[in-house]
Amino acid sequence: MMTPSPKRSAWRWIPSLYFAEGLPYVAVMTIAVIMYKRLGLSNTDIALYTSWLYLPWVIKPFWSPFVDLLKTKRWWIVTMQLLIGAGFAGIAFSIPTAYYLQLSLAFFWLLAFASATHDIAADGYYMLALDSGEQSFFVGIRNTFYRLATIFGQGILVMLAGALETGTLLPDTPLRIPMAWSLTFYLLAALFIGLTLYHKIVLPRPASDAPRTELSVGQLTSDFFHTFVTFFQKKHLGLMFFFLLTYRLGESQLVKIASPFLLDKHAAGGLELSTATVGMIYGTIGVIALLLGGVLGGIVVSRHGFRRWILPMALAINLPDALYIYLSAVHPGAWQVIVAVAIEQLGYGFGFTAYMLYLIYIAEGEHRTAHYAIGTGFMALGMMLPGMAAGCIQDTIGYTPFFIWVCICTLPGILASVLVRSKIDPAFGKKS
Repeated sequence: MMTPSPKRSAWRWIPSLYFAEGLPYVAVMTIAVIMYKRLGLSNTDIALYTSWLYLPWVIKPFWSPFVDLLKTKRWWIVTMQLLIGAGFAGIAFSIPTAYYLQLSLAFFWLLAFASATHDIAADGYYMLALDSGEQSFFVGIRNTFYRLATIFGQGILVMLAGALETGTLLPDTPLRIPMAWSLTFYLLAALFIGLTLYHKIVLPRPASDAPRTELSVGQLTSDFFHTFVTFFQKKHLGLMFFFLLTYRLGESQLVKIASPFLLDKHAAGGLELSTATVGMIYGTIGVIALLLGGVLGGIVVSRHGFRRWILPMALAINLPDALYIYLSAVHPGAWQVIVAVAIEQLGYGFGFTAYMLYLIYIAEGEHRTAHYAIGTGFMALGMMLPGMAAGCIQDTIGYTPFFIWVCICTLPGILASVLVRSKIDPAFGKKS
């Protein structure tokens, strides 16, 4: 009996593993916003509560060393997937109840912490189970399936919930909104139970995936704090944090209000689109545009270097936010909404490339992996804090003034890009 090659066997688990990594993240960050809007929460409450769910990704670097120390990466992956499935089931159970908000948020917190831990374990396992050549070969595959999870989550699943709400699906038994979303989350729970069982069987057991018994908790903690201190000894520290916390200042608020705006009644200033339509526009067409923008960003940087493109990317991620001023003022037809969302998401994908490259740039040197993880924590913090206030601001001043405010908030990020540009090595990012 022939033993399958490493690449061939890796095809059995890499696509499903990174699909499983992306789905709970999009559920916490995007599906939750749409669901709570359909269940009648105010934009203030939606933005505040769902922004708090960023916290596990903010503080993820603090417990990532202990995932290395305790158990195996394989054990963490399977266990976290089981917890994610339980979180989805808990959300589904709680939605039709009188205390749905408190219960569902508790399960979303479980989901968020399990998902952040799963990210640590899955990325570590990927490096242990494959050699460097295989890692390079599959990097595009893993990213593709992560993005497919985004399309499936905020596109197909939201469209499914919308079809259940209206009776387009199961026409003989049209469902109330809570039951439609409950069934959608039960489907997610069943999917993750299946993924857990599948990965329990197919994930290889590389010899290198073993608990690091040679390290004590005390030694690991000491090494971690040394790594953390060296991060805060980097050059141009103030400018670095100015960039990390402002580059997406406008986008961090827009992303919390975009879906509620598309769903809200005309009387409240929204576009009053159906749930299924929002899933199609924002979750499918928008995500495809986002992917194309990211691919384009990688291509141009590889040809001309990061320094040349950082300012155009900053403009691309920020300037299209002004399209929402037009949408809120004019309330145009569906095709104009589709085009506006696609342009905004294309610019976001293109401009976000600069953020990720800057994280790589500041992480260079000793402790590169740990410093990159710390940088991603500040990236999540930059989304969490402004996002918490976005709903309150919008409820207070209305949609059109809010989108004007978002555009004003893009100016610090553009300024940060101008200031950072002169510090970047012209050759960085250019394909040799």
